[in-house]
Amino acid sequence: MKDKRILYVSSEVIPYLPETDTASTSFELARLMHSKGAQIRIFMPRFGVINERRHQLHEVIRLSGMNLIINDMDMPLIIKVASIPKERMQVYFIDNDEYFKRKAVYSDEDGKLFEDNDERAIFFAKGVIETVKKLNWTPDIIHVHGWMASLLPLYLREYYKNDPLYINSKIVTSVYDTGFKGTIGDKLKDKIRFDGINDEKLQSISTTSYNNLMKIAIENSDAVIKGSETIPEEIVAFINQKEIPLLGHQDGEEPSDIYSNFYLTEVL
Repeated sequence: MKDKRILYVSSEVIPYLPETDTASTSFELARLMHSKGAQIRIFMPRFGVINERRHQLHEVIRLSGMNLIINDMDMPLIIKVASIPKERMQVYFIDNDEYFKRKAVYSDEDGKLFEDNDERAIFFAKGVIETVKKLNWTPDIIHVHGWMASLLPLYLREYYKNDPLYINSKIVTSVYDTGFKGTIGDKLKDKIRFDGINDEKLQSISTTSYNNLMKIAIENSDAVIKGSETIPEEIVAFINQKEIPLLGHQDGEEPSDIYSNFYLTEVL
């Protein structure tokens, strides 16, 4: 893996959010590949529950200041960065006062999903892609974790399909069993259409359930990894239909060779 460039894009990463399959696996995998000599960048949303002082987040002025168009609205993009102690790995945080300042992650104190989770997911996807462009850092592999990152493969394959920075990048999606119940609204397709992505590419999100968000990530990916021991059967069947490389769930002490071999032989 020496000098391979891997971009990890995750809804959650430890130590910034509580430990879940998504948060721990996205961190551990980045750490393992870093130890093998890969160049690593990690991106996650800057949720309001993240303690900026404790984790020493600071704004990167040269990367901030851009506006992203989300459903015909100008939304300022703020980029913050922190270093994971002892690992010499930087984490970039996608921030916006409207979408991420609230002291919660996906839902309110009553457990109700936020009505703008669809726009937050679009903003996160476009924010990551635009920031990596500003860094002028071409990833060999882009590895997606978690449903809030699930639109990134679609935007790379459609909205940014002619961007020379990403033209040779391979996309891997990890699927977990930690989704959500219900949907994130019925306007997501309209908001994606605003970016010129046509209906033909949006059939998988006829409803914006967790399973359907993961399907649209999978169909725009080059490979899939089972991030949890069990994942929804509907998603398993969908992966089998697509006939793309699949790595089963890895349970054990640091299976770094399995992941690196998968990257090198099945993805690249």
